[in-house]
Amino acid sequence: MSSGTASETAGTRSPGTHQARVAELRAQLARLPSGAPVRLAKRTSNLFRGRSGPGAGGLDVSGFTHVLEVDPVGRTAEVEGMVTYEQLVDATLPHGLMPLVVPQLKSITLGGAVTGLGIESTSFRCGMPHESVLEMEILTGDGEIVLARPDNEHQALFHGFPNSYGTLGYVLRLRIELEPVLPYVRLRHLRYTEAEAYFAALAAACDTRVHGGEPVDFVDGTVFGPGELYLTLGTFTEHAPHTSDYTHLDIYYRSIPRRAVDHLTVRDYLWRWDTDWFWCSAALGVQHRPVRRLLGRRLLRSDVYWKVAAFERRHGITRALRGLLGRPRREPVIQDIEVPVRRAAEFLDFFQREIGISPVWVCPIRQRGTAHWPLYQLDPATLYVNFGFWSSVQLAPGEPEGSRNRLIERTVTELEGHKSLYSDSYYDEDTFWRLYNGAAYRELKKRYDPAGRLLDLYQKCVGAR
Repeated sequence: MSSGTASETAGTRSPGTHQARVAELRAQLARLPSGAPVRLAKRTSNLFRGRSGPGAGGLDVSGFTHVLEVDPVGRTAEVEGMVTYEQLVDATLPHGLMPLVVPQLKSITLGGAVTGLGIESTSFRCGMPHESVLEMEILTGDGEIVLARPDNEHQALFHGFPNSYGTLGYVLRLRIELEPVLPYVRLRHLRYTEAEAYFAALAAACDTRVHGGEPVDFVDGTVFGPGELYLTLGTFTEHAPHTSDYTHLDIYYRSIPRRAVDHLTVRDYLWRWDTDWFWCSAALGVQHRPVRRLLGRRLLRSDVYWKVAAFERRHGITRALRGLLGRPRREPVIQDIEVPVRRAAEFLDFFQREIGISPVWVCPIRQRGTAHWPLYQLDPATLYVNFGFWSSVQLAPGEPEGSRNRLIERTVTELEGHKSLYSDSYYDEDTFWRLYNGAAYRELKKRYDPAGRLLDLYQKCVGAR
């Protein structure tokens, strides 16, 4: 493991470079007409709901992409808000460190993961990305730069920022905790045929962090259909008898039923889902070997697929073709939800019966500490199970679009669960604010965006759909 301090990834750290970027951003904001709406001029996103273009008022944050410092001794990193997890992992792994939670897709930014939500297979012990943040420098809606920490005068903003999706401000810089890694991850893919036994085994692995006498550092799972549920347990290891490669011709999720034991380098483990966007690359026709040979590793990436999907959403080509061919309408169902583990089998039974999408990703999550995160409240004593499903379903004749998503929303609420807001939401306004703590949000909005220059959370996540 390296010692000392690693400096800004662009080269030797120059005093004032980050401050200069901040000053320019504030100058951009000052040039906007008084009261004009404010938004980021971002070319890409990992959201799956409608986005208006940057238009007038788009702030250029393209320069905020620097890993400012990696401290291997203190196990912290200081990064700008538009740094991707791919950049950060590349900066920390040479020091034998990684972020406590690394969301699955390389192009997710740290600012995006904190103002939104992120999870991965360390979430059963490390919670969500915002729980390892030590401080945030935030540009608020009223144009101020504030340093938010859990114990200073901006602690309410610090705790209220997760799940605010840029409606309270934008992260310009963060300092986060890191944890040590070993070079390899040993995977065990365990098959179950009954949901109750599956979730009981998942809960036991999360609670004891041991299975079959081996330590458990990572937990997630894949449900291929009724009676075919796989629990994947990962363990850090110094040595590996072999390593698999799922960055080009071979496909990770297809290996799960075929290999009881597997080994990956730690970097390849962290990005095991990115090459094929979990399994969603199949819809783009790139899971055929000749196509993969032609595309090469450079194009087999989630951010490439996202651009294709975003183009389709903007222009509706597939929808138009289906209409011309007289095919039934389909409703996109792209969601991540979580329910308490004791309700997980119940949710899966509902989902397989009423929605029928497969595969489904499963990821356990437990809040790391006892801090109160008001806009996305989890019980610190409860283990939750996240279900990720990203596809579409055929609508019956006369069935309105949105009906399946509304059904999922109602069921998740009935099962004491929560739903992430990165995709389409259909809640009425009263229900939305009840579920996402409208009272706490309005207090933060009044203090940090009193002129309402940023959209409010309901407008952005539901009203703008």
